[in-house]
Amino acid sequence: MQIADMEFVQVEEPNLKKPIAIAAMQDMGNVGNTAIDVINEHLHTRLFRYVTSSFPPYVVDRGGYIEYFQEKWEYRYGKDVLVFGGGRGQPENHEDLYKLCQDVIDVAKKYEVKLIYTLGAFHTSKIFGKSPRSFVTTTSPELTQQLTNLDVDMTPQQSLITGFNGLILGLAKSNGIQGIGLYGEINDPQIPQYRAVKSVLQTLERLTYQKFGSFDDLDSMADAIDNEVRK
Repeated sequence: MQIADMEFVQVEEPNLKKPIAIAAMQDMGNVGNTAIDVINEHLHTRLFRYVTSSFPPYVVDRGGYIEYFQEKWEYRYGKDVLVFGGGRGQPENHEDLYKLCQDVIDVAKKYEVKLIYTLGAFHTSKIFGKSPRSFVTTTSPELTQQLTNLDVDMTPQQSLITGFNGLILGLAKSNGIQGIGLYGEINDPQIPQYRAVKSVLQTLERLTYQKFGSFDDLDSMADAIDNEVRK
């Protein structure tokens, strides 16, 4: 088998001009990728580009048999919105991660995106019950001040934001694009955190004036996880 590098494939050329961009990948508690999947479903976005990863340096044991596969991440679009990410995993090495982030930025610049949102998890030891908050950070003090006036919670202290859902803000800033990161509180990064997804999406609705449908399914899945954990 020939080991493949990352490959970017253009499926069609969307008619987009100055959309907002929302970009996030799988992270702690599956917050970023689950949020992207919800957005794509409710906005009925359309595939226009995708990227396949290089093969990872591991296999997945499904309990008696293994799987070995490339990951695939999609660029999709809807009315005045460009959406990237979802799916499973992130690139396995720094070089591929930077290459992917830069491609997202290049696509954003092609369609004159002025603002990129990213979404993810905020790991905390604080107990918040069934009502996690979402914390916000931005690429400039001026943008932070504007959001403070909207009564959103800014990130409470200095920290590192690793992986795609942090790096994309850095590359946006270095390419002259404003960026906003929304991160939902989670306690356990090993299990899906559907209430954090809901919190992030509710904050995103406020900031973008988009609607992402009912969150009843997220509530039901969160309750199912709670019941499973109690067993």
